[in-house]
Amino acid sequence: MTRILILDGHPDPDPARYCHALAASYAQGAAGTGHVIHRTNLSDLDFPDLRSRSDWEEGPTPAAILALQDQLAWAEHIVIVYPLWLGGMPARLKALLEQAFRPAFAFGGKAVSPGGGKLKGRSARIVVTMGMPAAAYRVFYFAHSLRSLKRNILALVGIGPVRDTIIGAVETRSDESRKRCLQRLRRMGEQAA
Repeated sequence: MTRILILDGHPDPDPARYCHALAASYAQGAAGTGHVIHRTNLSDLDFPDLRSRSDWEEGPTPAAILALQDQLAWAEHIVIVYPLWLGGMPARLKALLEQAFRPAFAFGGKAVSPGGGKLKGRSARIVVTMGMPAAAYRVFYFAHSLRSLKRNILALVGIGPVRDTIIGAVETRSDESRKRCLQRLRRMGEQAA
């Protein structure tokens, strides 16, 4: 039994968004095999953007962020699902990570000390959807923003290993292909992978 936090990082609350279905499918698979899950939807959270280093280091932490930090500390495995927007994660998801990974929480003190905080030893799965084919993102763009999230954010705070799943051409996939992707995420949830 693994404690899993699923962060649905699509900022649009419209239930028709494919990311929401992918997050739900992973959650169903995980819960169905006895894993304990908590799901957080970015679109449900209310928090301000950080505007200065002093806000990040010493400013008050909003209630929604404190709750997310508790969930991150509780989790053994973290799943982040989001759409690729303009070559990267949505700005609102980046703002959430900036808020959550404050030095006192993510680095174990005021100074940035890689891997020294409360998140060391957790594993993660990143699921990214996009309009372009997945192969084009990996080969032509070198999965740049995904690699940055893995190396410059998650690994920096001690989360690892971090695995990824890229689901490309989401707008042009057939219904059958979309169902296969949902089944794939459900199997990942069953295995807490």
